[in-house]
Amino acid sequence: MKFKHITGGLIDRRCFLKKGLVFSVAATVPASLSAQTALEQERTQWMSEPGIGFSNYGHPSPFEKKTIRWTMANRHALGNGVSWTPLQDLEGIITPSGLHFERHHNGVPQIDPAAHRLTIHGLVTHALEFSIESLLQYPKISRICFIECGGNSNAGWHKNPIQTPVGNFHGMVSCSEWSGIPLKLLLNETQLHHDAQWVIAEGGDASLMNISLPLGKAMDDCFIALYQNGERIRPENGYPLRLIVPGWEGVLNVKWLRRLHITNQPTMSRNETAKYTELLPSGKAQQFSFFMAAKSIITNPSFGHQLNRFGLYQISGLAWSGRGKITRVEVSADHGQTWLDAELQEPILSMCFTRFRIPLEWQGQAIVLSSRATDETGYVQPNRTELIAQRGRHGYFHYNAIVNWAISTQGHVSHVYDQI
Repeated sequence: MKFKHITGGLIDRRCFLKKGLVFSVAATVPASLSAQTALEQERTQWMSEPGIGFSNYGHPSPFEKKTIRWTMANRHALGNGVSWTPLQDLEGIITPSGLHFERHHNGVPQIDPAAHRLTIHGLVTHALEFSIESLLQYPKISRICFIECGGNSNAGWHKNPIQTPVGNFHGMVSCSEWSGIPLKLLLNETQLHHDAQWVIAEGGDASLMNISLPLGKAMDDCFIALYQNGERIRPENGYPLRLIVPGWEGVLNVKWLRRLHITNQPTMSRNETAKYTELLPSGKAQQFSFFMAAKSIITNPSFGHQLNRFGLYQISGLAWSGRGKITRVEVSADHGQTWLDAELQEPILSMCFTRFRIPLEWQGQAIVLSSRATDETGYVQPNRTELIAQRGRHGYFHYNAIVNWAISTQGHVSHVYDQI
């Protein structure tokens, strides 16, 4: 069957859907095979004996034991480190709670919810203290949104392209359904003073990490999450309380939340002075970047995958933006010379992962796959050359350049930078 291609073998999804899907990857069997013979051949050990019994809490299949987070801890302080979400092994837009990325500064505290309190004080008429039990009585909302560390993908600033699975490179981002209390409900109860402008959020772990959040954002769409993907938040994700700040830097989504201090100025903590500020080509430093800009990544195929047959493949990936919905993802198979629109899979939500897909016919040709996202503000994801021109070569945070995967004539996938 003939399809309309653009350079590299990508197929227009509209033409593809009209003509039908023929992947031809199933094994063939003799036409003479009878139903009875097939039934006998298919009988396996697990069809011949009872299965295991019930469990109190479900676990992944032991055959999926390789789908895990990749961790890296400071050898001098084991509680300070990172674990990455294995984006290349997942589908859809929801990250399982047990695979949500982690960033801790002094380990995961084992907090007794009966003893934990959330205090709101400062420029308020009524300072308030909430127990977990009292917070559970408030009206709740649920929202699916991503959380991305500002340092995600920072290896992209390196001189040479890193060769590692996509989750180990870009996996400090995850997407969950969070349920909890709109922050403005609690702040309104305190009767904020007229000069209140900032909320200083502090966690209850041993590092007592704090960060400054503009009051306008806090009163807009922030909320106090008690649940993640339908169950109570897990300890590594902030149990019993986590501040959710949709679309903004992950560092603002304070875990183990214990205190909200209302002030008229930012606290100028470590994470808004020594960290999360960057020197620009002009010589000025950029501070309070907050928004996570539009970004996309092809997760399949990516480094570590192998194209082991000729024929049709489905290219798949994720796109997201801290400024709203993803409206378009384009894919290129010729290092960004030509582009074709990918299909965006529903649901398409604001500040949330969006899954995109596009078919590719590969017949052994050498190609370079890239994806480019556009969000509802009109912002278009830059390539690496454009990003460096804007931000210079001293970056660490907010790397959102287009990522390129080169596929060799042998089907090997590697990471490459822009053509110069």
